[in-house]
Amino acid sequence: MWAGPLVFGVPGGLLRDASLRDSARAMRLGARGSEEWMSRVRYAKGEEDLALTNASVQEARDGVAVDSSERVRVIRCVYETDAESVQAIVPKPLELLAQPEVEVRIESRLIPGESDEAVELRTASFSIRIAYDDRPGLYPITTSVSCESAMRIGRERYGEPMKLAAIHYDASSAGVSIEVERRGIAFLRATGRPVEELPSCDEEVVSYCFKAFPSCGDAKAFDQDPQLIRVEDRFRFERVFRLEGGLELWESAFDPVADLPVRKQVIFEWAEGVRERHARVLRPVPGEWLLPFLHQRFDEPNILGSEV
Repeated sequence: MWAGPLVFGVPGGLLRDASLRDSARAMRLGARGSEEWMSRVRYAKGEEDLALTNASVQEARDGVAVDSSERVRVIRCVYETDAESVQAIVPKPLELLAQPEVEVRIESRLIPGESDEAVELRTASFSIRIAYDDRPGLYPITTSVSCESAMRIGRERYGEPMKLAAIHYDASSAGVSIEVERRGIAFLRATGRPVEELPSCDEEVVSYCFKAFPSCGDAKAFDQDPQLIRVEDRFRFERVFRLEGGLELWESAFDPVADLPVRKQVIFEWAEGVRERHARVLRPVPGEWLLPFLHQRFDEPNILGSEV
């Protein structure tokens, strides 16, 4: 069962001023069908809309946490894979770790819907464990997501390699069963049952993504240098269980995660708690560093791939 209050988001962050949010919503509902509503053009923001946006920006400057009341359930699987494969797919300036490991995170969380009612968002990220500037983190090579609006925000705001997918998620105290499918092809499954309850804990997950703008012309690959983004997800887990089971990867030309085979499973856990997110731009990177990997965020089934 989900527990705890939800706080509703606006572009740029989480708006905590309920009076602003509620008055804006009341104005929208009351004006529909009236002459005032018909005289409005919603492709441009009005003063009330800008007040909401500016309030959320100010809260971010004041250090108010983003998404601090998002309830989340996480399946985490870490496994060892082939070093040659990992070396071939991580762009500079990210640094490889001594142990070639993949981290798969499958999350289910509640987000505000269009009618201010909570809806479930499911994501499945497939990442390489790396480091940048001596700080360990993750490099996501693909992230499946169940909601189109969340996919757009992840791609445009953070540079996350998100793709729309069907994520079949069933997790409870009795066990977990998750399957991820895109283009009619199931390519990832995680199944297991809890065998040991672990202590509650805090976890910080740092991911490094690239915000890139492919060129509108043919003379160059990018309109400007890609930006390296650091995304920090901070979790407070109230319930944590070690799982007995594992991860299965299947062939898909659209999502070739099977190119990174499971050699040894290291961690398989289920956890429930809350999450908050922060992110910032670290630096620009030369376009040629990212060009061999840019297709990771698109569907290009004809790619032959790099020999390893």
